[in-house]
Amino acid sequence: MKTYLDCIPCFFKQILEAARMAGADEQTQRKALDELAKVMPGIPLTYSPPETGKIVYDLLKNIIKKDDPYLKVKEKSNKLALSIYNNLKKKISRSHDRLLTAVELAIAGNIIDYGVKNTLNVDVELKRILNEENRAIKRQNKATFNYVKFRHVLNEARNILYLADNAGEVVFDRILIEEIIRLDSIKKIIYAVKEKPVINDALIDDAIACGVNTVAEVISSGSDAPGTVLSLCSNEFLSTYRKADMIISKGQGNFEALSRANRPVFFLFIAKCPVIAKDAGCMLGDVILIYHSGRSRKRSC
Repeated sequence: MKTYLDCIPCFFKQILEAARMAGADEQTQRKALDELAKVMPGIPLTYSPPETGKIVYDLLKNIIKKDDPYLKVKEKSNKLALSIYNNLKKKISRSHDRLLTAVELAIAGNIIDYGVKNTLNVDVELKRILNEENRAIKRQNKATFNYVKFRHVLNEARNILYLADNAGEVVFDRILIEEIIRLDSIKKIIYAVKEKPVINDALIDDAIACGVNTVAEVISSGSDAPGTVLSLCSNEFLSTYRKADMIISKGQGNFEALSRANRPVFFLFIAKCPVIAKDAGCMLGDVILIYHSGRSRKRSC
């Protein structure tokens, strides 16, 4: 996905919120905005938003001299998600389709995204996502919630690459991974996180703190872009990416980076941005499970 004009004011909003979250004073906040205003005109719109985002957040780190402005936010998100882990597992145990519920929960965890909004109410979102009305709507729309294809490919896959998104959300990913392994313990699942801090994206420490390392091999993508930009990833990660039988991609940033990938990918996220909703052909707030076949797709208007 390219960077749209509507993305530009969003980058200014993000850098301001990140500066404030880092505790920067007003003068430093203004400097961050001024520096971004100098840089932004030189960034091609052909870049994906995560490519542009890396430039934006690298700029901010250089100004505030703080490597991980979202560290406390990530720790809070991890603790909150872990505190409801047992309740989420109970939801799955009571479900008629455990895998479907695990998928829905994994997507529900995508609300933990301070790059888009800085409020969080997991319980409210879970009730909204898991009610029967929304579930029926999703099942009727295979273009934006293709669970049948997901289950079919999953049954055949042996090596699965799972692309992480945010801290906290990692707990919801763990629940889906546990359900996949319960169905077939032979499957090998590799869970890829970011190499260095960017926004509230998950790192190896977050994956370990949330117990993902007990059910999957945790690796780094080699990049700190807020999305899996292949040109910025390590050779080791790219080798894993090419060899995987199935790729499960979480979050909007990974959709932005890989929505034109030349290989099949399943995208799981909540459409929290109108630009992404338009690109994905869905409505704002929709629960998304898109199968990208690896061929060029027509963009919805």
